Amino acid sequence: MLASNSPSNNLSVEELLKRFSNGSLRQRRSLISVIETRAAEIAGLGPSVLASFDPEGDQWQAGWILQVFQRHQPEALKIIIDNQSKGWFTCFSSAGIDYEPLQGNLLAENFEEADRFTSSVLRKLAGKSAEKRGYVYFSEVSSLPELDLITLDRLWIAYSLGKFGFSVQARILDSLDGRYDRLWPRIGWKADGVWTRYPGSFDWSLKAPDGHMPLVNQLRGVRLMDSLLNHPALLSRRQFIS
Repeated sequence: MLASNSPSNNLSVEELLKRFSNGSLRQRRSLISVIETRAAEIAGLGPSVLASFDPEGDQWQAGWILQVFQRHQPEALKIIIDNQSKGWFTCFSSAGIDYEPLQGNLLAENFEEADRFTSSVLRKLAGKSAEKRGYVYFSEVSSLPELDLITLDRLWIAYSLGKFGFSVQARILDSLDGRYDRLWPRIGWKADGVWTRYPGSFDWSLKAPDGHMPLVNQLRGVRLMDSLLNHPALLSRRQFIS
């Protein structure tokens, strides 16, 4: 619980949202719990609460406000997205994929189901052979449409406080000098040399380590993971720090 004498409690709700939207990364992260504490006040702003955010972007601040409303102010959430049945964030697909189920599960913090959906989408994007066999070959990754990979990455980032997503995993890998043997334990996929047991031993929550999701269970190998993280759609995004 936030201390009653916290400077953040003395901010107007408008100033609070301004800092949460435009402040430094450190400042924005320091306001995460404040946003939840003051959810009722923020909800009072109505649809204008997200006016400073871009629905075609991946700002996790907007996703967090929506998740807070899902938790504490469901009526306010309805007002914001009633006229946008596919969710607040705009989703693009060159393959005709409907991303409403993914956005809904991420909003509700049903991360395990969101991960399953992500895995199924990758198989569908890879083609009928991948769908039939139940997993994607590394050689099929280069043909995956850029627009859809960006949409998947955007939604995971937006609804995870910036913790999850392919580009997040790529940045962590870069920080580890490209060493996958160090990546697996860092993101919680391996411990003491043993792969984390799927699905029960994974942490399907916002408390999970950065990069923990999307898991996409088949990606427990270097060649497929490396092909995905180095896909042209993600190369530019891996430099972006939300």
